[in-house]
Order: sequence, then structure tokens, then C-alpha cells
Amino acid sequence: MTVRRWLSLLCLLSLLLAFDASQADETVINVTTQPPLGTVSPYLFGANYGPWALLPVGLWDQAAESGITFLRFPGGAWGDQNDLQPYHIDPFIKFARRINAEPLIHVRLEGGTPEQAAQVVRYTNIEQKYGVRFWSIGNEPNLYKDYTPEQHAKDWRAFALAMREVDPSIVLVGPDISQYPPRPNDYHAPLRNWIRVFMRENADLVNIVAIHRYPLPTQFNAPATTIGQLRETAKEWDFIINDLRQVIREAAGRDFPIGVLEISSHWSKTLGGQATPDSFFHAIWWADVLTRLVNHQVNMVAYFMLASYGGTDFGLFDRYKARPTFYVYPLYKRFGKTLLRAESSHANLTVAAAQNEAGQLTVMVVNPYEEDLTAQLKVDGASACPIKEAWRLDEQHMAEAIALESNEPVLTAPAYSATLYVLESSCR
Repeated sequence: MTVRRWLSLLCLLSLLLAFDASQADETVINVTTQPPLGTVSPYLFGANYGPWALLPVGLWDQAAESGITFLRFPGGAWGDQNDLQPYHIDPFIKFARRINAEPLIHVRLEGGTPEQAAQVVRYTNIEQKYGVRFWSIGNEPNLYKDYTPEQHAKDWRAFALAMREVDPSIVLVGPDISQYPPRPNDYHAPLRNWIRVFMRENADLVNIVAIHRYPLPTQFNAPATTIGQLRETAKEWDFIINDLRQVIREAAGRDFPIGVLEISSHWSKTLGGQATPDSFFHAIWWADVLTRLVNHQVNMVAYFMLASYGGTDFGLFDRYKARPTFYVYPLYKRFGKTLLRAESSHANLTVAAAQNEAGQLTVMVVNPYEEDLTAQLKVDGASACPIKEAWRLDEQHMAEAIALESNEPVLTAPAYSATLYVLESSCR
């Protein structure tokens, strides 16, 4: 073989290797439409709300248009420190109806009695006929002083029976324990026993099994949270939900719907940092976490909280305006109700897909990293329909429509962004 032919073959081999490498590096998002995974719960996009942190009336319209669909009341420890009165309940129901959100009421356990809880149900659903479906009993009982899982399971049952006697149709949610462990060897791992004991005693009464979690800070007086630290906590939810389901299954012998009724990044009151609840990156973190909970088919999620001011720093709103994290909800408002399987070949992208009522495919793409990425979209192994529109949350766009450079099914995911893509429905 001549030297020229050898050189030609070597050149061709180099081109082939380069082509293969480029193909291997290409990021692909695959969506599988059949069979659908299930229905996206209407109660996934919720928040806590209480008489101690009311939303100013001037922000009601923005809340009503946001896509927030579920409200837990009264939110946090307040509900176990105070007796709910009609003047608490009536304005809450009015507000929930005003923003078209499904209400859940938490009755007092610590310091309360089954009779008091039953009276709250009687006032709400029998006397006022408000028709509140969802109810929970107590808030984070594992934090009560000198309280055991066994005593809690017994007390919860007494409350539940008294409440159901008044209104047998109510849906009971519990046990609302704090800080479910994010890994097998976490120091919170003994909290699994609260779920086991509760489910063995009350699987016949509870309808939705609920937990709470705030991953940061990991200790008192910890240094300010970094973007990298906050970003890593989103991944913990893949373990938490799978592990919780396994614990429930072992204790009760079957699966139950799951709720996360208090969730945010920090249990401490902190503002002004690069990754605190008021920061822009916190919005991307929440989009990442919520997208994972969507894929895990969690039934009920309530961010902590809807509004905050006057010494509490957790809210989607402050006294005067929405914080960046609020804008995750308008993105998901356009997501759709039929959940589909979505997978990314790039580990840095968190993705979910659905079909909306118009039959259009929607794809949520969250990039919590500092590198811009693009991905080819494949649907059932073939090229996807053209992109019709896209809505983005990044530092320049607060859940706003963005101009498309092309309608080809190439999804762009800029650094620190969440984007909802809506595809044409007429090409198949």
C-alpha cells in the first residue's frame, strides 16, 4: 500500500473518530409518550399560609394568576401554639377561593384535644359548609418535648376518629414529621421509625403520608450557604421519596400517596446571600426540586411559605413583591396534567415532560449549573415536533416568553435557568 493511500485512510479514520466523539458528546432528552406515567397531581404546586403571615391584598391578583393550587393552613408551629377560631378560618377560606387554591387545615395536637379538633371540623364543614377536604393533625410531632412515636400514633388516632365522626368524608394527611433523612446513614435516620409506628397504627385512617424537610444549614452558626451546597441538596429528593415509599410499604403492606407539606432550603431565617431563600439561584434550586417531585409523582407539596415579613424570611412574597422563587409556579402552570417519561443524557439537566389539555407536549428543562447546554429532543425515538413557544426563568426573564431562534427541536438550557418548552401538536 502506498504512503498516500495510508495517509488517506488515516485521515478518514480521524474524521470518523471525530464524528463518533461529537455524537457521543451530544446531549439528548428522550421523552416516551406511551404508556403515560400518570396524572400530575393538582396539589403539587402549593404553599403554606397562616394568620401570622398574611399576603397583602395588593398582591392577591398576582397570587391568583400564578398557578399556586394548594394552601396548607395555618402553617408551621403556630398551629400547635394557638387554637383556631372562626375569625382565622373564615378569611382563610375566602382567600383560598379567591386564588382558586385547594385548602388544607391543620388542627392543634400539642395542647389540643380531640374534641377541639372535631369542633373545628364541625364549624368549617357542617356549620359553614366550606367543604374542606384535606385535614392534618399536629405539626412536626417528633420535635415535641418528651414525646414518643408510640404516643403520637395513639394520640393522632384519637383525633382522627373524633374528626371523622363529624365528617366522614374528610381526607386525613399525616404524620408531618420534620427532617426526613436524605441518605441511609444520616443522623436523622431514626425518624423512619416515626413513619413505621404511625403507619402500623393508623394505615386504616390516614390517606396521604406527609413529611417536612429543610436541608440547610446543617448546624447552628454554619457559614453562609453556597450555590454548590444548595444545588447538591436537590438530588437528595431522589433518595428521600423512594426510601419513604419503601418504609411505608414495609409498615403498611401497600403504597400510599405522599405529601411534602413543609419544604424550603433553610430552616433558619436568613436573607441576602447567594443561595438564601430570597436569592435568584434559590428559584432555580426550587425548580430543580419541584421537577424531581413531579417525576416521583408526589401527590401534595406546600412550600414554606407563601408570604413572609416582620421577622420571618421564608416567603414566595415579601411585603411588597414576589421573590424569584415565586416564578417557578407560572412556569408549571403551563406544564399539563398527563405525566410522561423524560430522561436526559446529561447529568446536569433535570427534566420532566407532560401532555397538556390541547394535546401539546411540554418539556421542563432545569439547568442549575454554570455551563450553558443544548439538547436534541427525541420523542418515542424519533425527532420531535417543532417548538411552538418557550417560557424561561433566568436572571433576565421571570417566567417570561422568549423569542425562538428556530422552531427545530433543539432545547437550549442556559446556565442557572429553568425553561418550559411547548411543542406543536400537528406534526404527527
